[in-house]
Amino acid sequence: MRHLIFASLLWAFSFGLIKGRLAGLDATTVASGRLLLAFLAFAPLAVRGRRRPRRWAAFLVLGAVQFGLMYWLYIASFAYLPAWQVALFTVFTPVYVVLLADGRARRVNLRHMAAAVLAVAGALLAVRFGQADGFAWKGVLLLQGANLSFAVGQLLYPGVRRKEMLGDAALMAWMYAGAFLVTALPVLWRGGPVATGWTPSALGTLVYLGLVPTAVGFYLWNRGAVQVDAGRLAVANNLKIPLAVVVSWVVFREQAPWLRASLGLILVVAGLALVRRPDEKGSSRRTG
Repeated sequence: MRHLIFASLLWAFSFGLIKGRLAGLDATTVASGRLLLAFLAFAPLAVRGRRRPRRWAAFLVLGAVQFGLMYWLYIASFAYLPAWQVALFTVFTPVYVVLLADGRARRVNLRHMAAAVLAVAGALLAVRFGQADGFAWKGVLLLQGANLSFAVGQLLYPGVRRKEMLGDAALMAWMYAGAFLVTALPVLWRGGPVATGWTPSALGTLVYLGLVPTAVGFYLWNRGAVQVDAGRLAVANNLKIPLAVVVSWVVFREQAPWLRASLGLILVVAGLALVRRPDEKGSSRRTG
């Protein structure tokens, strides 16, 4: 779990930084820039010894979904939601993780369904249900696409990785390459990156986000994902939520309905408690 915890700590500050310094910029340019930096940071590990994964195409596709598509949708959601709401609405990722895992195993877990209901209720309580102008729901829908993409990728990664003779760092380089390609294509299609609005502060933020929360954070996350079962992975997905919400309020000084948001977080935590399956205690899968 330590890899998942460290990744969550890195991500806690990303929400406020994106909203405060990058939210007005083109989402595909930001996403492709972050993923290009992550790929360049890990590229030497991919070519060392001139070895490549047996299923290199699978890692390209996994990266395109888990990181590329996820980032494009995630960054686009900041145009409609404050950072603390973006952080809060990632609550649905663990719901997708456990439901997809249960679906793949062809079982129905009522505990997981109850957790999903609590998570949804908590998120809806934290923001005003049915806002009159409806602007927030565009961001919510974009974010759910991002959540689902991230859930699919992290569930599939351990199985695809299992038979490879390369370490996680080398495999992640291939995934970052696939992620960059899927975000770079729309940028190239329209004639290149959108340069409008970039300041030295925005560029510095992009470099930090690309090298630290993206490159290091996702490496730690996927490395941790192969060492735990689906239930614990789902719980870990929401470690960043209370951290990011508090950081957005305290560090970035965002305004929020404290009482309603706090009550929503309580429901979120209750849902997380239900996700853990007692019958799997101490049975974490370890593959290296």
